[in-house]
Amino acid sequence: MMKNPTGPVFEYLAEHNGLIQTARKIGLPLGGTFFVGGQETEETIQTVRELNKDGRAVTVDCLGEFIETEQDAIGIADECIKVIYCIAEEKLNAQVSLKLTSVGLRLNPQIAEKQMTRILETAELFDMRVTVNMEEEAVCETIIQVFERLHGRFSNVGIALQANLYRTRFDLERLQSTVRVVKGAYTGPADIYIERKETVDATYLQLVKQNLLQGCYTQVATHDEDMIREVVRFVHQHSIGSEQFEFQMLQGMRPKRQQELVKEGFRVVIYVPHGVDWYTYLMKRLAERPANIGFTMMSMLRL
Repeated sequence: MMKNPTGPVFEYLAEHNGLIQTARKIGLPLGGTFFVGGQETEETIQTVRELNKDGRAVTVDCLGEFIETEQDAIGIADECIKVIYCIAEEKLNAQVSLKLTSVGLRLNPQIAEKQMTRILETAELFDMRVTVNMEEEAVCETIIQVFERLHGRFSNVGIALQANLYRTRFDLERLQSTVRVVKGAYTGPADIYIERKETVDATYLQLVKQNLLQGCYTQVATHDEDMIREVVRFVHQHSIGSEQFEFQMLQGMRPKRQQELVKEGFRVVIYVPHGVDWYTYLMKRLAERPANIGFTMMSMLRL
């Protein structure tokens, strides 16, 4: 797989402390609001309201990139709980998602599990789903182990799995749960990560179909038109109801297609990033894949 020559540049910008602090002070600049719900809760809730107007649901992704202490982890969990209460108060069509590292996984998995328990207990009050995002392979097994313990206690928790990891097909069988299937943004050793795009695409569809046939709720997270059409064909062929799956797309990516899918009768959920770490989120998305730069420019130009 060809490496992204601009990746190191955006990785550097993503972790530049001076730029991070400046971004937090000035708030979202030109273009930022296309791809990020808001830095403050009310900004993000307004984004959710706008998306809900034409039938698009939302998963508010509570960002937390720099967790150095347990208090930092508690702060991100507090913010996520605040978002849950705001969604419930206005009866908005939304759910939440977050990384376990944002609530302390690297400090101690028990810290992350404790904070996730607080979040899930709150979400359970309102019958709201919470999705655990997947991260790099080095913490994948730990994430899955924490998720399994949480899933044993809460029915409203799901997890993201990445098609570009060889291990994922085994994880899917192991978990038997609500799964958000993504192609995967992380890269690494060739014996761990699938490199060929064609193989990743084929694996992605295999995972989606397998989870659907297992009778598990499936979050089909893709902007790829070929993937979308094949999933639509597959669910019609197997008489799989729309209550068993949803399409997910990033905020700002293919908004017209999002609206078309809603009109076609599908549940469409928009991934809306939220929080003070919006700047690092944007830079990391640009660092991951060269195509994201093109997507960004086209979306900002409303193409």
